[in-house]
Amino acid sequence: MERKKITVPCIRRMKTRGERIAALTAYDYPTARLLDSAGVEILLVGDSLGMVVLGYENTLAVTMGDMIHHTRAVARAKPRALIVVDMPFMSFQVDPTDAVRNAGRLVQEGGAEAVKLEGGTRTAPMVEAIVRAGIPVMGHVGLTPQSIHRMGGYRVQGREPAARERVIEGARALEAAGCFAVVLEGIPPDLAAAVTSAVGIPTIGIGAGPECDGQVLVIHDLLGVYEEFAPKFVKRYETLGERIRGAAERYVTEVRSGEFPGPEHCYGDEKRGGKAQKG
Repeated sequence: MERKKITVPCIRRMKTRGERIAALTAYDYPTARLLDSAGVEILLVGDSLGMVVLGYENTLAVTMGDMIHHTRAVARAKPRALIVVDMPFMSFQVDPTDAVRNAGRLVQEGGAEAVKLEGGTRTAPMVEAIVRAGIPVMGHVGLTPQSIHRMGGYRVQGREPAARERVIEGARALEAAGCFAVVLEGIPPDLAAAVTSAVGIPTIGIGAGPECDGQVLVIHDLLGVYEEFAPKFVKRYETLGERIRGAAERYVTEVRSGEFPGPEHCYGDEKRGGKAQKG
């Protein structure tokens, strides 16, 4: 039986029903297929690809071209999950007209089904313009990686009373502007609980504790593929980095020793019925 496509209204109803939302990042076709078959509701094509796929130090160098390229790959998987795509640095901050144009490119050229913007109150006018153009928007408050220079690095946000209030006000402003959900990143659990109670849209936590309506992780962190560092909030469900390295080491050893390829990896004489399956 074919599973029903997840849409923006489905995500909003999950909060109403008290159902937790599972989201993961995906940047390519095979990963999107695997994660979708696992049952996630949201596939986020995050600008985190700048670090875990493209090797940048942060997300600031990611371009619209990068995001469109990777979104296309994910969209080709035709997932049941909702495809949400990060708008990269400087693709929406200048003015609402630029924001709408770039959001439209992610939908039209990339296959995005919704876009995500970082920032609270200051981002609300851009969100409103994009929503008015008919494109669903997910917000993002708390630790916003595109603002690391202003924040002084990847620091937990909302610890002081004034900062705490800014996070809550930002989430409310995004809801008023038309966001269907909001990511809460790098904030104390009690603040995340307060935001989740303060807004009527789903909250998706990453480093924000268990009281959010859902959770999202970077797939390379979850699988242990990105080994440069692991934030405290990450739970590694696998250590694929070690396993991939081990498999490659065995391959190198067998190639050098002549063990690979063996007879079982060679095509037979075509005159005797051997058939090549792949070039």
